[in-house]
Amino acid sequence: MKIISLIIKEIRYRKANFVLGVMAATVAVALLSVFITATKAYIRETKKIQLGMGQNLRIIPVETSLDKFWTQGFSEYTMPEEYIERFVSTPGFDYTHLTAILQKPIVWRNTNVILTGIMPEVMPPGRNQKPMTFSVKQGDVYLGFEIANILSIKTGDTIKILDKSFKVKKNLPETGSRDDIRIYGHLHDIQNVLNLEGRINEIKALECLCLIEKSNGKIDPRIMAQEQLKQLLPQAKVLLLEGIAKFRQKQRATAIAFYAFVMPTVLITCGAWIGILAMMNVNQRREEIAIIRAIGYGHCKIVTLLLGKSIIIGLLAAVGGFFIGTELALKFGAEIFPITATAMKLNLNLLKYFLIATPVFTAISSFIPVMLAIATDPAVILSER
Repeated sequence: MKIISLIIKEIRYRKANFVLGVMAATVAVALLSVFITATKAYIRETKKIQLGMGQNLRIIPVETSLDKFWTQGFSEYTMPEEYIERFVSTPGFDYTHLTAILQKPIVWRNTNVILTGIMPEVMPPGRNQKPMTFSVKQGDVYLGFEIANILSIKTGDTIKILDKSFKVKKNLPETGSRDDIRIYGHLHDIQNVLNLEGRINEIKALECLCLIEKSNGKIDPRIMAQEQLKQLLPQAKVLLLEGIAKFRQKQRATAIAFYAFVMPTVLITCGAWIGILAMMNVNQRREEIAIIRAIGYGHCKIVTLLLGKSIIIGLLAAVGGFFIGTELALKFGAEIFPITATAMKLNLNLLKYFLIATPVFTAISSFIPVMLAIATDPAVILSER
């Protein structure tokens, strides 16, 4: 209790230095809080935007002619649905957002439509990610904008497709693409309607093997993955869209590199500021510290007094800087990252981190000046008067 009383007296006696120290540390914590919150939002925003580019792994029936496939957007042939189970159960493939699809153009109510059956996305064990696209429950359908508009079909209506009844769960917004003439249903429903049970004509996924470059004469993992998939799925053709994957990776790498550069810069700058303030404080008090030592106060008590003050600075800065930085990030982040703005929230785990790290950081920044002060013989300092 006595040392705490001394620290409080020390703070009261040298208010200006204490306030400057708190300001320096608060700025450091606020900058870090803004930066961490904004960087996480940036990464989330980038991922959301990149999802619109679609999956970069596409598996289609082996007979498919690629010129027709790229023109139509789907294959006219089919392959076994159980291929998706083979893919999932085979170790070594890095994938996310895996789904099976069956598409076929038909004429329905004198209108050209594309019946599209989609299976809910499959994720690797342990990954809790939101799906890229919607999934449709059995018995429901989603209608493309143009189909719903031309035929005046509303949400909640019941429609028949090839003698099977479905409830219109949702009418989709206009996309300006062939998706506007699609009727989406659960994969098994569409298989049943088309009498193609157990058949699909495409598997899509996000996959990252194609990002690994050839090195040291080793086999290109992209080619190796294609060969493995050909053996695993003999009736399939594997398309790895390397450009999309590399773009995603470069975007994420840029964010991580920026984060890795700015954080140490902020820490070093603010740490130097706190250290300079501590050095100035100690230099101004060399004679005072010498007198305290001369009358019998030991090194430990003086170090505890000065570092105790730094720790209090760190605690106050942790709380103030966290809330100031978070408020700034939430205020301006909603405008900068509109897609993922709702995901930006008060992160109390970050506050816990700052409450531990900031006092340690301020104490370390003050440690060298304090040790220099007590290392000098008090007789030498007092003889300089």
